[in-house]
This record gives sequence, structure tokens and C-alpha cells, in this order.
Amino acid sequence: MIRFEDIVDAVLAYNESADIDLIKKAYVYSAKVHSGQLRDSGEPYLSHPLAVAHLLTKLNMDETSIAAGLLHDTIEDTCSTPEEIKDLFGEEVLFLVDGLTKIGRIKFSSQEEQQAENYRKMILALSKDIRVIIIKLVDRLHNMRTIDILPPPRKKRIAQETLNLYVPIAERLGISWIKHELEEIAAQTIYKREYLKVKDKLSLTKEEREAYINKVIAIVEEKLKGFGKPVKIEGRPKSFYSIHNKMLSQNISLDELYDLNGIRIICDTEGDCYSLLGIIHSIWTPVHGKIKDYIALPKANMYQSLHTTVIGPEGHHVEFQFRTDQMHLIAEYGIAAHWKYKEFVESKRSGMVDQAEEQFEWIRHMLEYQHEIKDPKEFLESMRLELYSDEVHVFTPKGEVKQLPKGSTALDFAYSIHTDIGHHCVGGRVDGRMVPLKYELQDGNVVDIITSSSHKPNQDLLKIVKTSRAKSKIRSFLKEEQRESGVLLGREIVAKSIRDLRLKVDDYVKDSKLLPVAQGAGFSTTENLLLAIGRGKFSVQNIISKIVPAEILEKIREGNKWSVRELIKKVTSKKEERVGVEGIKIKGLDGVLVRVAKCCRPVPGDRIVGLISRGRGIIVHSANCQNIVDVAYEPDQIIGVEWDLPKDSVYQVIVLIKVVNRPGILGMVTNAIALKGFNISDVRLDTKSSKDAYMEISIDVPDSTKLPEIVTAIKSIKGVKSAVRINKHSLSNQKEPQGDGD
Repeated sequence: MIRFEDIVDAVLAYNESADIDLIKKAYVYSAKVHSGQLRDSGEPYLSHPLAVAHLLTKLNMDETSIAAGLLHDTIEDTCSTPEEIKDLFGEEVLFLVDGLTKIGRIKFSSQEEQQAENYRKMILALSKDIRVIIIKLVDRLHNMRTIDILPPPRKKRIAQETLNLYVPIAERLGISWIKHELEEIAAQTIYKREYLKVKDKLSLTKEEREAYINKVIAIVEEKLKGFGKPVKIEGRPKSFYSIHNKMLSQNISLDELYDLNGIRIICDTEGDCYSLLGIIHSIWTPVHGKIKDYIALPKANMYQSLHTTVIGPEGHHVEFQFRTDQMHLIAEYGIAAHWKYKEFVESKRSGMVDQAEEQFEWIRHMLEYQHEIKDPKEFLESMRLELYSDEVHVFTPKGEVKQLPKGSTALDFAYSIHTDIGHHCVGGRVDGRMVPLKYELQDGNVVDIITSSSHKPNQDLLKIVKTSRAKSKIRSFLKEEQRESGVLLGREIVAKSIRDLRLKVDDYVKDSKLLPVAQGAGFSTTENLLLAIGRGKFSVQNIISKIVPAEILEKIREGNKWSVRELIKKVTSKKEERVGVEGIKIKGLDGVLVRVAKCCRPVPGDRIVGLISRGRGIIVHSANCQNIVDVAYEPDQIIGVEWDLPKDSVYQVIVLIKVVNRPGILGMVTNAIALKGFNISDVRLDTKSSKDAYMEISIDVPDSTKLPEIVTAIKSIKGVKSAVRINKHSLSNQKEPQGDGD
């Protein structure tokens, strides 16, 4: 068990002026409130916060973080209160402890929802103070080190969560030693059988592999005698997790995996890294495509190193990494490397602060869209792309480097430059060649975006983009546009109701009249009220009854008995200018929810009418549909609509045909349809009767005006008794034709 003195010694080793009194006070308090508590292992619970605090010293964290590490479970697992922590240890310590407490407190209805919410809380904590997550990572690391005492189901669940959430967070923060240990323990727990198999095989060849690596190092040392600068060479064994992943990704056995070990060379300068790469390539042949320059193009987590794989002695692959001392520090400690420097000035001089600012950019981006994505599945997909994906480095025409997740498209690149460029992007040039928006970018591409001021995003673009930033920006645009359309529709619905009463719209549809009504109904603004009306969530009659005096309404209603059929005739005969919405025009409106009625299933060419349905937007019916007569109870529910479709569109109609049951009749009917130039998409038969048979034939037509010539051609065939259009397939329970006429 870690002793308090071990923590103090470790802190003073890197910070002689540390506030040890604060750390001691936190230790005494933690010991007091956790007194009598035991871990699952039977150890005193205090052993856990002590271990967390000691791990934090490995990252050279400040005394506030060490104190928070000692106190991190007090609010959640003891009778301590936030007020007490604040009074004893101050606002900053409370902030860290409270942040850690909130990450693990909420209960959820599903595992997926819980995982998504854990991501959200992690991102929020990251954005407020990076130390919260660093403490949480070492907290999880110590829990993973002692995971074997837990029952198997709980152990596996925690290991999977660690692999899914904490490992990629550690990777993103660049703290590789925590990342590697977490994934190694988690993988051993989840893939225990595979781990033991690999471990047994590796143990048989351990001496052989060590001898091989020593042989390679000896060759390199001999070659570098004339280099003239100090270097450090060390063997780098691959972890089980990386071996396991490589075997899966390449579909190979352990016997076929040659580069089980690598070599790392640490030197003084960037120039030395490139010089050493050249020397290694002069000894052994490099493997094509295996040179990666993360010095010129660092990873998003600030990682820098030069990688190459060569064909070494005996034909085995050997990976080399070249990095400076500072690069090695950042590779191991990532964002926490700031605390590895005793003075902030030294960190500033080294350029690490500027690098950290760049790294925080991904946190800011994640914070932007995490509020907008409510669906847990979609949110998890976005987070996995941001946290797990490999990266591609692409360039603007001016040579600026952009890092994007692998699989990102030209449109993702446009949004990475600026939101407006993404909104107006219509295409791009990659390496001088025109490409579509969905083109997946590759490392080294030079991308030039083509824009048009008249272009704006649509729903289909969400299928093209991969990055959460781009999806978030497109959704925000569409949401705002839909809101504006909904408000316009609501205003028009109110105005139409006023016009139907033969009153002046300007006298009633104005803020001075509508705002009191909106506030009385619980809406903060007139716009919100109109939006609710436009979306069918609030009845317009509730508005009319409040802005028009009761005596005027009563007088109008007495002399204004209305006919649904007359109103339908009126709105379908109007030829007013309407704006296209999903193939249907609605007077003066765009972006509203439009649905085709299932009862009559109108197709282009049919006379149609819109029914404003509360909570469902506008339902489009055939003008002669009986259902619209049955359900319309207010004149303002009926609205004029008409078709607005591309010329080459085709739609399916179903014709029910009654024929004499004799050989060859089906072929005659289908041939007659084909001779007219129409495609048959489905045929259903009922030949149970010996005398008559029924056919239901689905025909693709540009509009319903073509239907009469098809029906006429069918009826001209000898043996056809009747042919009518129907609204849906009904065989085998349909006995007599029931349609809506020829």
C-alpha cells in the first residue's frame, strides 16, 4: 500500500515549493471520512485515493490536483458535502472533486444511453479543466490494476468501458503510458483466452527475440560510432493488444507476425532524426509505404516521431522510431507534459503551450456539437469517429495543413475551413482534378473548394459528411431554416383563418395582438407561438378566439355555414404561385412537414387537396377522398396544394383486373401494358376460382393522366371483364373490384 510519505517525497522531487500542508490536510480528511470503509479486495478504502494521488505525481501534477485525487470519492461515497470541501480546501479543489463526482453519478435507462452520456460528461469536463480528466484517468488506471477481484460480468463490463471510452481519451490527450496500460489490462480481461495463447507462444521465443533485438541494436551502434552525437537506443516490445489487433486486421497467425519488437532511437534535434533515418535505410531496405513522418505532420494529440519499417537481419521486419527528448516526453505524457516542466516559461519557450492550444481545438469542436446530437446511437458514432479514427493530412492551395479523420470527404474539408464555405460548397478540386462532394480524401491531397453563393445545405448532405463538426453545422442550418418555414406557415395559417372570416389580416395578425396570447399560452415570443401552429402543435382556433371579439365571431359563424366539398373545389381550382416542398406545392410556404394520405394514396395527375392535421403537418389527399370530408371540421384546415415533380419521375399505380380464367390471359394483359411503353413492377394473382381470376398489376407511370389509356388497352382484350385502379394491394382477401374508377 502506498504511504502518504511516498506521495510527499514524489511531489517535492519535482516541486520543492509545493503546498504540502494542503496535501496533508486532504490526506487526513480523506482518512477520516473513509474510515471503516473497505474495497472489494478487503483492503482499507484509503488505499485507493492514496494510489490515485501517487499516480498523479508520476505526471508531476500540481498540489491542487494531488489534493483532489485524495478527495475524489469523498462526496460520492461518504457523508461529505460540497460546502464542507469548499470551506476546508477552497473553490478550486471543490471544482475538481465535484467534476469527478458528476462523471459517475447519473443512472440511465439503457447501456447505450449511459455510454453516450459518459462521453458527454467527459467532454464537458475536458472543456472546463483538463485536470478533471487526468485525475479520472489515473483513478480508472488504479481500478483496472485491481480488477481481478471483481466478479466476471462486472469485470468484463468495466474492461469494455475502459477500452471504449478511457483508452481513446488517454490516446487523444497523448498520455501513452496510461493508454497502453489501460488497453493491455482491458484486453487481457476481455480476450483472456487469446491473451494466454499469445503469452505462451511469446514466452517460448522470448530469449530468441531478445537476442535478435540485441543483434540489431549492436549493428546500429556500430554504424553510429561515427555519428558524433549522443543517442539512446532501446528495444520496444509490442503489447498484447497491438499484436492481437494486428493479427485480426491482417488475418495472420502469430507465427506470421515478424515485427513483434521495435527499436526507438532518441536524439537531440529534429535534424538528427532525419539523419538517423537515412543511416538506418543505408543498412537495411525500407518497406514500401511504411515511412510515417509525424514530425512534419504531428498527430492531433501533439505526438511527434519519425517511423520506418525495414527488412532487417534474417528477413524479419523491424520498426524504428526516431524522436528527440522533448518529443519522447510529449509521446509519453501528452497534455500532462506541461506539468513535467518546472517553470511555465520553459514550457512557453519550448512551444508546448502553442501545441496544447491546438490540441484543445478538438475539445472545443466536440463541445459545439455534443449539445445538438440527442440520439445516443448517433452521438456514439460521432464520438467514435472523433476519438478512434486514424487521421489524414490534407493541404489547402496555400499549403496550410488540415487534419481530418480518415474517411473524411471534400465537404468535410470545406467545413473544416469555415462554416460558410461548407454551406456554399458545390464541389472541389483534389490535386487539380474535379471531384464530387463525397470524394474521400487521402494523405497528401491538395484540396481547393468550389463555392456558389446560391447553394445551401440540404438533408442529403448529412449522408456525405463524416465529421461531427460538418454534421453539426448542417443540422444547425436545417434546423434554423425549418424554424423559419414553420413560423411562416403558422403566420399564414393565422392569416388565412382571419381572411376566411372576411376580416382584415393587418388588423389582427400583428405582434401587439399576438404577443399577449402567446405569453398567456406559455410561449415566450410570438415566433414560438406561430412555430407551434405551423407544426400543428397548437390549434389556430385558440388564437382566433382570443384576438377576434366573441360577438364578431358569433355573427360571422351564424351567416357562414360552409361545405367541405365546396371548399375543396375552391382550393383545387386556384392557380396561385406556390413553392415546391418534397414534390408538392403549398402556397407561399417551404420546408413544412408534408405527408401523402394512406387512405387514398394520390399520385401525380390526381387532383389533390391539403388537410392541416394537428401534430402531423399537412396531409395530402385525393380531392374526391371521402375521409377528408369525414375529418375536416374547420374551414382553415383545407389548404390548396399541387404537384411539383421532375419530368422524369415515375410513380406506382395498382390496377385490379378481373378476367376469365383461361390460359394465356396474363401474357396478353402484360403485353398490352408493355406495348404502351409502361413498366410493370409487380404482379399478384388469385386463380382460386375456376371461372374468374383476379390480377393486381403495379405499373410505373409518370402521372395518373396516363392511366386511362392503360385501362382502355387492358379492357380491349378479350376475356377482361373489368379493370380499375385501387389504392393498395388486397389479394388474397379481395373478391370483387373496389377502386376509385377508371
